[in-house]
Amino acid sequence: MAIYTDQSGKTISLTSLPVRIVSLVPSQTELLYDLGLDAAVVGITKFCIHPQQWFRNKKRTGGTKSVHIEQVKALQPDLIIANKEENVKEQVDELAAQFPVWTSDISNLEQALQMISSIGEITGTSIKAQAMVAAINNRFTQLKIKKANTRTAYLIWQHPYMSIGAGTFIHDMLTRCGFENIFQDQQRYPIITIEEIKNRNCQLLLLSSEPFPFKKEHLQELQKQLPSTKIILADGEMFSWYGSRLLLVPAYFESMINKMAEA
Repeated sequence: MAIYTDQSGKTISLTSLPVRIVSLVPSQTELLYDLGLDAAVVGITKFCIHPQQWFRNKKRTGGTKSVHIEQVKALQPDLIIANKEENVKEQVDELAAQFPVWTSDISNLEQALQMISSIGEITGTSIKAQAMVAAINNRFTQLKIKKANTRTAYLIWQHPYMSIGAGTFIHDMLTRCGFENIFQDQQRYPIITIEEIKNRNCQLLLLSSEPFPFKKEHLQELQKQLPSTKIILADGEMFSWYGSRLLLVPAYFESMINKMAEA
């Protein structure tokens, strides 16, 4: 029997490698795919859109915050992958009373890499996981910041406008781009106003594609209110997905940084 401690400090015990995995976290679902665990994953959420073939063919068990508990139980998983922030504690606890649940808790790149290593160990894919960690580390190390300390706000929601504060994975990603988060004095996901963005001398406003899908019309509307601020539509997956998508993130950030340097 092997015992594993998750990132919330709880332990699970497994008698063998898991062969019936349910993932309740989109970015970790993609990680399981890239670790070659197609046959082992039996359930995902309706937000697990990558890879497309899994989204189309795997059993969906509700949303990340509205898990269909009975559907998960019917799959008889020998491992459930959850996340402290993305999933509801009461639902995770209910499932953990019957099945092994490994919960991630990620607010920076280091914790994301620890998660990848741990998932690799639990699923018997350590070699692939360690190679992935090394590649991500290498690509972030090579990321070149050309214009540091750009005063930046990142919007995740409209009506009300919500941004990101310290202690979040997105904040850590912004910092790695050389962007200075103007709401870093606040925690988690503060509700903010356009006036606050103006008063904090925001030079760059990033409009995320998720969870609220900001589009060009939102950019144009905000640009009228913030004529001195550069506004860019941002791929939310690149800033908030902490699984194997991190392999693609440095190149995306490099492109964004180059755009800012040219501005």
